[in-house]
Amino acid sequence: MIRKQSLRLLLLALSLSASGCAVFNPDSMKEPVAQAAGEETKKDDKDGMKPYNKVITKDAKSDAGLFTVHKVKDKYYYEIPDSLFNREMLTVTRIAKTATGIGFGGGKENTQVHRWQRKGDKVLLRVVSHEIYAADSLPIHEAVVNSNFEPIIQSFDIKTEKKDSTGTAAVIDVTDLYTKDVQALGLQDNTRKRYKVSRLDDSRSYIDTIRSYPENIEIRHVKTYNAGEPPSNESTGSISMEFSNSMILLPKVPMQRRYYDQRVGWFTTGQTDYGLDEQKSKTIQYLDRWRLEVKPEDMEKFKAGELVEPKEPIVYYIDRATPEKWRPYIKEGIEDWQKAFEAAGFKNAILAKDAPTPEEDPDWSPEDVRYSVVRYLASPIPNANGPHVSDPRSGEILESDINWYHNVMTLLRNWYFVQTAAINPEAQNVKFKDEIMGRLIRFVSSHEVGHTLGLPHNMGSSVAYKVEDLRDPEFTQKYGTAPSIMDYARFNYVAQPEDGDVAMMPNIGPYDKYAIEWGYRPIPGKNATEEKPILDDWILEHAGDPMYRFGRQQSGGVIDPSSQTEDLGDDAMLASEYGIKNLKRIVPNLIEWTAEDGKDYEDLDDLYGQVLSQYNRYMGHVAANVGGVYEIYKTYDQEGAVYTHVDKETQQRAMKFLQENLFETPEWLINQDIFNKIEFDGNIERVRGMQQRALNNILDFGRMSRLMENEEINGNKAYSLLDMMTDLRKGIWSEIYSGQKVDRYRRNLQRAYIERMAYLMKEEQDEIPSRYRRWVSRSDVDVSQSDIRPVVRGELNTLERQIRNSLYSSGDRLTRYHLQDALKRIDLILNPVN
Repeated sequence: MIRKQSLRLLLLALSLSASGCAVFNPDSMKEPVAQAAGEETKKDDKDGMKPYNKVITKDAKSDAGLFTVHKVKDKYYYEIPDSLFNREMLTVTRIAKTATGIGFGGGKENTQVHRWQRKGDKVLLRVVSHEIYAADSLPIHEAVVNSNFEPIIQSFDIKTEKKDSTGTAAVIDVTDLYTKDVQALGLQDNTRKRYKVSRLDDSRSYIDTIRSYPENIEIRHVKTYNAGEPPSNESTGSISMEFSNSMILLPKVPMQRRYYDQRVGWFTTGQTDYGLDEQKSKTIQYLDRWRLEVKPEDMEKFKAGELVEPKEPIVYYIDRATPEKWRPYIKEGIEDWQKAFEAAGFKNAILAKDAPTPEEDPDWSPEDVRYSVVRYLASPIPNANGPHVSDPRSGEILESDINWYHNVMTLLRNWYFVQTAAINPEAQNVKFKDEIMGRLIRFVSSHEVGHTLGLPHNMGSSVAYKVEDLRDPEFTQKYGTAPSIMDYARFNYVAQPEDGDVAMMPNIGPYDKYAIEWGYRPIPGKNATEEKPILDDWILEHAGDPMYRFGRQQSGGVIDPSSQTEDLGDDAMLASEYGIKNLKRIVPNLIEWTAEDGKDYEDLDDLYGQVLSQYNRYMGHVAANVGGVYEIYKTYDQEGAVYTHVDKETQQRAMKFLQENLFETPEWLINQDIFNKIEFDGNIERVRGMQQRALNNILDFGRMSRLMENEEINGNKAYSLLDMMTDLRKGIWSEIYSGQKVDRYRRNLQRAYIERMAYLMKEEQDEIPSRYRRWVSRSDVDVSQSDIRPVVRGELNTLERQIRNSLYSSGDRLTRYHLQDALKRIDLILNPVN
């Protein structure tokens, strides 16, 4: 009897399980009723499922969008429709709010492609990698799939289901995903190591908001980590940060790629394609760019050369928080790019609009991925930046928010003042007229928008113009101060008071129009591979013309002196000479131009510091020519070398300039009227610091290595390491050859020289961490196995003999003490005491 009843129960359970329409409850022994379409799923607690209304209760706060997001008390649920399982979604993790010393608001921590996948009564969140690839039509595709298994970030029990006429949706609890320590969505490993993070403190971590929009979900959550070395608020032993996770649905059909060429600067996405007909694994790079397409009905007009409007223009909204008076200038900076897109065949391709008011559109939000926004941030950070989010499969830019920090106006004031006040009455004040500040804001707006269009800094642009042309009103009014607004060619520090109405800043220039055309002009009927020879021809049309050259931004040191930040013109020595003339005009006027009754001297202190910073930039621009190597990108079908050493005469001029303008004490910077209002001491140390910085820059292992290599390649035509060391020694120690008194500034410089020579004798070149190596510009050298130390030893021996010969030729006692001390220091280097 028992066995028959058990068998009957088993058969009934199997039958119900196979039908998939209900679950058997052995306690009730009742036949379940099939669920009608649209009726809530009814499951028993024992198998993990509950009725929908038992999970999403009547007091739930629900937000419909990509997924419907429900908040029930302190729990958050995603209601994921079946149609979105296995769709790829890009998740961007940023720091939204932070404490002092821990990154900055808007800083990106991580970017991953995720996939939500249903497996029975569970949902898996998986990481999708597009780093390696092969077309699914190729046999090797299977090997790529097997080598690219998608890791699981987290597994979720399905709490309930909802079925209606649109399909089925699974409901999962995602609270732990954002409150627990899921590294992919929070603090990254390098930051954890820096601050010695031990663990997440759950009790001080929580979800702030989860908002759902038609194509994205925006999550804000606060994480508190126990840390051994927090950079601020040390007494807490922890760091707290608010993170923003943007989960964005990627298009079903990726945009067609356009392949990268290093001769045109562009932000890119990379992928190793194992399906290529190559005898090695090869990484291909393609442009990050917006999807600008010609409407089918306009294609014939486009082919005939008429300007057409794109299917979807690029639209930027101005944040509601932006002060009214600055909005027109930010908009102008955005729409300045229209002329560049006209070169690509489009009109009205980029537009600026005010964000709608809450009354006009209560659902509008800057976090909605459908809207790109210039976000105005009340922050003391003196900066602006233009990040973007792109599809890793194609490079399509999906959205971009420009972060505009309020204090960028201080940065603009400082730059404009120190670079133009000598010739520009509008800059001879600490507070500019609104129309002047507005024009500067427009300039920065254009630059940052360029980044969001896909363009990186082009630091090789500004050398395209001759220095003397920057003093020509007609030339500068036509061409600005550089061919690209993406260079850091700020304002015209070269122009002199007698030059007249010269232009002060760059505009959207010839290079910008060329780059936008190269990256955005559609090539109808061609796939990405077929486009490549056409794109190559477009580059070759301008080959050799410096106005169309791209020079990358160098980090960790400057090797190519023609691709520097903040420089102007084709001759660093001449441009810096003009720049120093203007600084000499500014310094005597600083007190007058910053004066205001009842105000302290903070602005005077600040702007004198800006003068010093600008002066240091000039010294850096010049120093980069010593041991410099030009980098001009080319391909096999172009003649000439990619890398060429700076010629001997230019390097000698650079060394002479440094001796005359820096190592000989810059007396014009020493202004006691300024010092007695801003400090009780420090001027001597300030001069010593500037000279030491430049000296260390010249006596750099990598620079010395390049000088040696240049001599090996070019022989007597090269400026050799011995030439440089001899010129440096004779300039810095000129008093020992003439028997003159050595003043305090020069004594400091000479001691700095000995200290640096000791460093070269004892130290090795610092190792660059592998994760930064691809970004850092540096010549590597095994110091102990090179000629560097024999040359340094020889120079010290020569200097020692020359000091001894001149020791008593000067009647100045402090000079003799200094030289005696120098001999002792040199002896300790050459004959160290164990």
